[in-house]
Amino acid sequence: MMLLWAVTVVAPFNPVDPAPQAGSLVRVEIANRGTLEIRLDLAKAPRTSGHFRSLVQRGFYNGHVVFDVNRTPRPYVLRAGDPFAKPGALTDARIGTGGSGTTVAFEENDLVHEEGSVGLSHPPGNRNGGDSQFYIALGRIKLLDGKYTLFGKVTTGLEVLRTLEKGDVITRMTVVN
Repeated sequence: MMLLWAVTVVAPFNPVDPAPQAGSLVRVEIANRGTLEIRLDLAKAPRTSGHFRSLVQRGFYNGHVVFDVNRTPRPYVLRAGDPFAKPGALTDARIGTGGSGTTVAFEENDLVHEEGSVGLSHPPGNRNGGDSQFYIALGRIKLLDGKYTLFGKVTTGLEVLRTLEKGDVITRMTVVN
């Protein structure tokens, strides 16, 4: 009896840059600065990515202001997504406390904080209290790994990210695929 073997050749999987899943790309237009694109990680943070995408689709972030940029002593993070942070209102004492009214439980994953990583902010001591506020890492931040849900990465526009300042306006965010 003779056995026959069949061999199937499959294109190699590239884990560094997998093909984007439908609905996983968000375009962020920032007045007088340019555009960023964030690829959501729907596999590693499905609830957080879905919540963020839903807020984008509703237009929740349109007109919001980058309310915090921390670059000293080294690049750290910028923060946005608080509805109290509007143009001309950066002295409002409520900034940093606002949200959409719907929280998302912490999702543990193996993503690490590096330049362009996007994470969900949450109140101190309440990992399950994240809502609409998000941050983008401006460099490698090992001390935050595992403490916040990372759910995306800036894939286009890192040069724009590096120029952003407190008070910059997010004119529009859209899901593009």
